[in-house]
Amino acid sequence: MELKLPKYLKFILVLLGAVLLIGLLQSFKSVLVPLAFALLFALLLLPLTKDLERFRIPRPLAILTCIVLVVIILGGVIWFLSIQLVSLTSELDTIGNNIGDLLDKVQLFLYDKFGIEPSDRNDLVRNTIGGLQDITTTFLGSTISMTTGAISMLVLVPIFVFCFLYYRDHLEQFLFKFVAKDRRSSMVQTVMNIQQVVQSYISGLMIVIFIVALLNSAGLMVLGVKYAIFFGVFASILTIIPYIGILIGATLPALLTLATTGHLIDAVLVVAVFMFVQFLEGNFITPFVVGSKVSINPFAAIVGLLIGGEIWGAAGMILSIPIIAMLKVVFDVYPPLTPFGFLLADIDTVNTKKPGRISSWIQETWNGILTRKKNKGK
Repeated sequence: MELKLPKYLKFILVLLGAVLLIGLLQSFKSVLVPLAFALLFALLLLPLTKDLERFRIPRPLAILTCIVLVVIILGGVIWFLSIQLVSLTSELDTIGNNIGDLLDKVQLFLYDKFGIEPSDRNDLVRNTIGGLQDITTTFLGSTISMTTGAISMLVLVPIFVFCFLYYRDHLEQFLFKFVAKDRRSSMVQTVMNIQQVVQSYISGLMIVIFIVALLNSAGLMVLGVKYAIFFGVFASILTIIPYIGILIGATLPALLTLATTGHLIDAVLVVAVFMFVQFLEGNFITPFVVGSKVSINPFAAIVGLLIGGEIWGAAGMILSIPIIAMLKVVFDVYPPLTPFGFLLADIDTVNTKKPGRISSWIQETWNGILTRKKNKGK
């Protein structure tokens, strides 16, 4: 017997369920965040793992090979950034002196224009150092906590990735238990669509990061900014946090340039370079590479970004876009949730489902290879 409830009561139950879900996500953050990252990496590495298995490589060895490859690539990027950061910290004394000279110029300007008496430079430095000590104490405590969390992430994520890939057949049979036999084909298609969306997003993001890093570094080198390659790569990596990452990436080199040269126009030019690259990335690079496969409108992306940051912090901001893209695939398939899928869709791509040129070329090439393999097998 089906229990019929008033609409307002159903709405209240949905809200209570959403609140409970958010509470559970926050309570089990230490486990769910590594699982979410591991799922994304597993979906990305699944095609490569299957290819290695086709060459009669045992599944465990194929999975380990893929994980080691990712670790080597990420380790190389971290090593490069660490070397550049160590070199940058060696010039902090010089930067500090430049900041002191810049403060003197600002105070002199304020005195000439507005009659504001300049403060003692030593007092300013003393107060600044005192404030920095307080900030350092707080930052040190949070850094220890973040480092502990990062270490656990580095240990758990590869283990979870291995488990996802090794037990993928078992997990597929687990999903089949929830679906009737006549609907299993549609469920398999939905899972394949989710996999394709995640692969398109991550692979496209890697290409975008590489191109943006080249453009950022080239622009900063033209302006003569120190550590141009470091800041260019660092800012491009921050693009994984939509809309906000580029602001953080532009602020650091702009402040360093201002402290080094003492000219505001130089800092403005640095910001202009990042704004120009951001314009190219948003209007040409990302549409050309990724196309409409991850067609989330900016409003939904910003809201998801804020919600993800509120629930899981920086990790939630990084995971927000791929999770929303995966949810959109599910919403589009399940009729009662189709309106929500339409709400998340990008208006410019609702009626034009054209994939990105690079992604389309990769997909067509890959399909051609698989077709030739099947023909040879016959």
